[in-house]
Amino acid sequence: MTGPFTLTDGAWGTQLQALGLPLGDCPDVWNLSHPQFVEQVARSYVEAGSDIILTNTFRANAIALEPLGLRDHARAINASGARISKEAAQGRARVFGSIGPAGKLLLTGEVTEQELAEAFREQAEALAPYVDGVVIETMSDVREAQLAIGAAREVGLTVAACLVFDSGRNRARTMMGVTPEQGALALAEAGADIIGANCGNGIAGYVAICRRMHEAVSHLPVWIKANAGLPEIVDGQVVYRMTPEEFAAVVPDLLEAGAAYVGGCCGTTPEFIREVRRQCG
Repeated sequence: MTGPFTLTDGAWGTQLQALGLPLGDCPDVWNLSHPQFVEQVARSYVEAGSDIILTNTFRANAIALEPLGLRDHARAINASGARISKEAAQGRARVFGSIGPAGKLLLTGEVTEQELAEAFREQAEALAPYVDGVVIETMSDVREAQLAIGAAREVGLTVAACLVFDSGRNRARTMMGVTPEQGALALAEAGADIIGANCGNGIAGYVAICRRMHEAVSHLPVWIKANAGLPEIVDGQVVYRMTPEEFAAVVPDLLEAGAAYVGGCCGTTPEFIREVRRQCG
């Protein structure tokens, strides 16, 4: 038996690619150019049983959009993405705005803390009228995550904040060498309402990481969106071999380890969410 938990959604980029998004193109731009396809993805997760769906805004901060010549469109892309998910949810699911990394490193001086804070605040402000909260996700730099948390909190949003663990022994450290305990404490100290991890690791690998984050900061709920196992390269293509049934079978272990929010990242589809709902309630 599993206890109560909140089921989030699965991957977005690959779902949009299946609808025609060219490989390598920025999915967020489709909020303006192909909103009907973005809504189709959002609706597919609602129908699969998600309690929370995200917005198609992972790369929609001004810094990440600048190389594409889209910096001035950041607010429009975020607002459109949030409206699309809100309309697709139709009150059947909550909507959390997706805020991803800027793609430039503080460590090397490519970007300043002030530039990051301003970009994340702009994004949060554009999302805020339509969403129930935000999830700051796939962050490898704790300081960048903290700046994003601060920006979202200033706008008055509920904040889930997630690091990506994909390095070191057992893939249990961030790219910057941060442990689950260190990461959990840093996210909590910055004001996150929910702490967690996503991407970079298969669902089985995130069980121990989840437990360590939960034990380090036991008063906050933990959010885990894991990949469908670890990727393989087959004929030049990234392939995830884990099935929805295999993925769902690990969810009880995640819940036992302290996860309160569970969903999927790379390699997962609405079928994965549907199967988690079927197996785990």
